[in-house]
Amino acid sequence: MAKTILVVDDDADIRELIGFNLHQAGFKVETAENGIRGIEKAIKILPELILLDVMMPEMDGIEACKQLRDNPRTKDCLIAFLSARGEDYSQMVGFDSGADDYITKPVAPRVLIKRIEALMRRLPSAKSENILALDPFTIDRERYLVIQNGKEISLPKKEFELLFLLCSSPGKVFTRDHILTKVWGHEVIVGDRTIDVHIRKLRLKLGQNHFITIKGVGYKFDM
Repeated sequence: MAKTILVVDDDADIRELIGFNLHQAGFKVETAENGIRGIEKAIKILPELILLDVMMPEMDGIEACKQLRDNPRTKDCLIAFLSARGEDYSQMVGFDSGADDYITKPVAPRVLIKRIEALMRRLPSAKSENILALDPFTIDRERYLVIQNGKEISLPKKEFELLFLLCSSPGKVFTRDHILTKVWGHEVIVGDRTIDVHIRKLRLKLGQNHFITIKGVGYKFDM
């Protein structure tokens, strides 16, 4: 699954340019225009990496980095500054605020990608396996917890496992047989109606539009 990078910069052209190059490199990209919006979005989507500009209106990157590190939801996200301020003092302040890297602008796209790839190697492999970030949901398999728009939602085990399965491949149609095998196993005898009931409960709790019925086949998750 593609790793998510949140680009926080007040310059729309820079957000677009960086986003394009990151997409080309296979990353999923989200953006925010200032530190306040960056923090809000990071808490919501839990990106693997946050690229922060330093000088931004409303809240600068240094303060945003400190607050991200203080928040238990985002404290483990990778954070890198991407700033035109390259003097030693600015870099020292950036690292002291909790950054993992400090990249000065302008930077060649290929160099930026290599720096990001090097940062990504620090991530534990279990993160991508046990946490799914699909706007507007973050699904934590280790804690059996769903976060929707910043709100924690607790689901019964089978509802959670069904949700995690569907969200593991957005847009993919899962057949009823596949769902029964993966969620309930071969040893438990349940009927097709069981899946329908659990889908209905997920729709009531998480929204009607995300769970699509494919008649005669099964279900898929749509973002």
